[in-house]
Amino acid sequence: MSQADVSHIESFAAEIRSNIARVIVGKQHAVDLMLVSLLCGGHVLLEDVPGVGKTMLARALATSLNLSFRRLQCTPDLLPNDVIGVSVYNQADATFVFHPGPIFAHILLTDEINRATPRTQSALLEAMGEGQVTVDGVTRRLGQPFLVLATQNPIEFEGTFPLPEAQLDRFLIEVALGYPSPDEELQMLTLLEGAHPIDALAAVVDGDRIPLLQQVIWGVHVDETLRSYLIRLAGATRQHPDLAIGASPRATLALFRAAQAFAALRGREYVIPDDIKALVAPVWRHRLVLRPESALRGRTALQILAGLVEETPLDLED
Repeated sequence: MSQADVSHIESFAAEIRSNIARVIVGKQHAVDLMLVSLLCGGHVLLEDVPGVGKTMLARALATSLNLSFRRLQCTPDLLPNDVIGVSVYNQADATFVFHPGPIFAHILLTDEINRATPRTQSALLEAMGEGQVTVDGVTRRLGQPFLVLATQNPIEFEGTFPLPEAQLDRFLIEVALGYPSPDEELQMLTLLEGAHPIDALAAVVDGDRIPLLQQVIWGVHVDETLRSYLIRLAGATRQHPDLAIGASPRATLALFRAAQAFAALRGREYVIPDDIKALVAPVWRHRLVLRPESALRGRTALQILAGLVEETPLDLED
């Protein structure tokens, strides 16, 4: 891999950040995490309170990339066919015609995913894991790139169906946007005095390039020392007394690949320790399961991961 290849990714990301900043004030780190997921072929779970810009961020990303975008509002009466599509009988020629659902888009915003029933949630599993859906025995490939941005509200649990561990593990990254700072909120009021800028937002890059860029990040170098460090971190989660389930091998691979993409976004052909440390929480926190007694004591996955990052040595002598 050449420096020119990485430079393409760095400029690609810079253009998207700049364009999204016209609509969303701040949140550059959240944008970077979404780009990491896009370059890794993964999916993003946006968990935060209502009104912090989750939907607007998804729309701005899709528009910037000139990719198709669909929004799916999850409710308890939503059926799997409402997601993946349905075959309808055509009386004129006595055949069934497939009508694709909203999942046949490059970027699918699944709003309040935990309001959908487990049956409907499971309709997303094959699409998120394998990039295809099966209807009436026929398998149909989804277009590439394919990115699911799922949102859920962490403070409202009535009428919801928590995502099982198997489904959570399908998300490469969990992102929390958080509230803006006072200066950012003031800038937001100025930005939105007139028409909403999302209406005038234009595409700045060609989303069709993403499959090629995804292959570029495979060549980002990860030193053996960092590979060993990553394995030790994963092992530490599996032995931690506060955790019932630690990081799986899939989680280890996810962090490895995300670190490669994170380095490429910064114009580097190699991963550094800070890349891994910056991504441990967003890539692993939703995959860990606390023991009930630890949760009652107020322990969180974020606290545990922060402690493990501090306690696990890098062992540069290796």
